[in-house]
Amino acid sequence: MDSNFYQFQLGLLAVVCVALLAFERYLKTKKNPPENFKDSLVEENLEVGASVLQTNGAAVPTTTPRASALNTLMRKYLLVYAIVMGADWLQGPYVYSLYREQYDFPERLVAVLFVTGFISAGIFAPLVGVWADTYGRKRICLLFCILYATTCGLLLFPFFPVLLLARVFGGISTSILFSAFESWLVSSSSNAALTSEDLSTIMGRATLVNGFVATAAGIFSNQLVEWNSGGFRSPFVASGCLLLLAWVVISGSWSENYGGGGGTGGALISADVFQIRRLGAAWRIVATDPILLVLGLTQTIFEGSMYLFVFIWVPTLQESSIDPSLPLGYIFSAFMVSMMLGSLLYTYITAHWFRPSPVLQKHARSSSVTSLATQGDSSLSLHAQLSSLVCAAAAVTFAACVSVGKGKSTQGEHLKFWAFCLFEACVGMYYPVQGMLRGSLIANEHRATLSALFRVPLNVFVVVSLLTGVSSAREAVLTTCAVVLAISSLTTAFIVIPRVDALVQSRTA
Repeated sequence: MDSNFYQFQLGLLAVVCVALLAFERYLKTKKNPPENFKDSLVEENLEVGASVLQTNGAAVPTTTPRASALNTLMRKYLLVYAIVMGADWLQGPYVYSLYREQYDFPERLVAVLFVTGFISAGIFAPLVGVWADTYGRKRICLLFCILYATTCGLLLFPFFPVLLLARVFGGISTSILFSAFESWLVSSSSNAALTSEDLSTIMGRATLVNGFVATAAGIFSNQLVEWNSGGFRSPFVASGCLLLLAWVVISGSWSENYGGGGGTGGALISADVFQIRRLGAAWRIVATDPILLVLGLTQTIFEGSMYLFVFIWVPTLQESSIDPSLPLGYIFSAFMVSMMLGSLLYTYITAHWFRPSPVLQKHARSSSVTSLATQGDSSLSLHAQLSSLVCAAAAVTFAACVSVGKGKSTQGEHLKFWAFCLFEACVGMYYPVQGMLRGSLIANEHRATLSALFRVPLNVFVVVSLLTGVSSAREAVLTTCAVVLAISSLTTAFIVIPRVDALVQSRTA
């Protein structure tokens, strides 16, 4: 009975997702720019010598340098992003099963392994950011491929100290994955003189790609386990192969970029490996800027809630389900499709419902700028508002789960499922929204450092929650997540939005 329900819901979500994709494609092809914007494009292309054609007596450029740069950067980034996220998703569903079921470690040691990974991520996160800004973002991304592939290799050995080392390497790799790659993208888009709208488009597409990749990786990893007679090692072997492929693609297609003072000499860099001064300077920037403080708070709360959600969604649904065996594969796929729907909603809002004025776009392209903070300022307020709304909606989803209660009922199970689907849709909107705010408000010289620094309290939050036993206090965890997400929404509304509005007004005055 439950299997039929979840199959139907997955099919319904997939149909809605395909329909929205087709609608978004239709809007993109049918949309005509206003005349003043068309004229500005013509003038710009004539200045750089681009070819134009005549259509109904009006000059329309066949191509623009900006469009070409956008497509090139999008292809380079999304190809690598799809590969590395695919490698990550292949491992995710089977780490616990590998430790507990195949290697037969007791629950206590499994918990130690997971906590070790989060502690490693928390310790190395600020160093990873500093090294990325100093040694180069591309170089650190290449290191990620090697380090994470090594992690996959170490996980093949059922020896506890080796697995402990694998978790340390995995924590470092996670810190790189969620800081250096985004920093490379933002800096590359700035170097290519792309607008914040272009960056928003790439980030929205990245989240959509992530949803497709996660769904495909879940299906493929399940097949690998079946082909391997129930053994859980094969997804990690496949993940390692993808990471080696990512190393080759990054080496051949990405160019290097640095933060402030980076790439200026090996002697200077090696004199302070841990970059204590740089970390201190980055912390002082955050401590004196209320906007960055709230951005860090939002990242800690939302992503911390997301990590805890991974641990509690299965038992939370099981405690309300009459059927003891839930079709977890269908449910996971439904969550991933929901995340894609959130990404599509973000793309619609930023690309079709709200668009920066052509004058601002032309000004951003023709001005000499050093960061995206001066490009597309008119979209900053929108992203700040979306950040507040996303946190508020996520808080409502957890509060709805708490209101259902613990009793077994089909209605309660279904309500929790749809609440979790809504939360995943919020995740789909959160990543491009937060990425845009970080890319626009954090200066290039400290971008990777600050992005990684924000992950320190995040990992502390998750470690403390795991040590206090999230599985035995699910209702308390859901309630706490709802409360802190609501606080994050309010602090963004009352601190970030007014200051961003004032910042935009001062720059456009």
